[in-house]
Amino acid sequence: MLKRLIPLLAALALPAMAADCPSTLKFVKRKLNSEETVNLCQAYQGKTLLIVNTASYCGFTPQFDGLEALYSQYKDKGLVVLGFPSDDFFQEADDEKTTAEVCFTKYKVNFPMFEKLHVRGDDADPLYRILASQADDSAPKWNFYKYLVGKDGKVIELFSSRTKPDSEELRKAIERAL
Repeated sequence: MLKRLIPLLAALALPAMAADCPSTLKFVKRKLNSEETVNLCQAYQGKTLLIVNTASYCGFTPQFDGLEALYSQYKDKGLVVLGFPSDDFFQEADDEKTTAEVCFTKYKVNFPMFEKLHVRGDDADPLYRILASQADDSAPKWNFYKYLVGKDGKVIELFSSRTKPDSEELRKAIERAL
């Protein structure tokens, strides 16, 4: 029980150093299928981010391949893809071990994947509330919505599930942001 509370307590007590950290990064999130946490501000401030709500059993799940290709292509230029599994659309595994197997074993994901969270509605995680508010109150309408976040921590553009990671539109937006 205490191990489960530590990430929550850490998230509530981010250090004062985060004063210049954008609101989108003022969180500590637990890595997928791990007890290890990541202070998003310390790890990703000043980077261009593509934040994606994922699901293991969705028609868009094969987008993991394209997201990994984007990450591989642009990570040395400052892009980080951040994946957040969500069961808000009832297509995520019940346990994180299965989700991790889909991500890391089946799709060979190397970009950071985090704990399962809610991305819409009254239970939406505060990170996703901020993302939605910066994207004209547009919360994900399905799995694999993609928020492109600039180096300043502000949402630049939102891409729907239907926008494939290898689409010219998404790639051009990433290149402009980098």
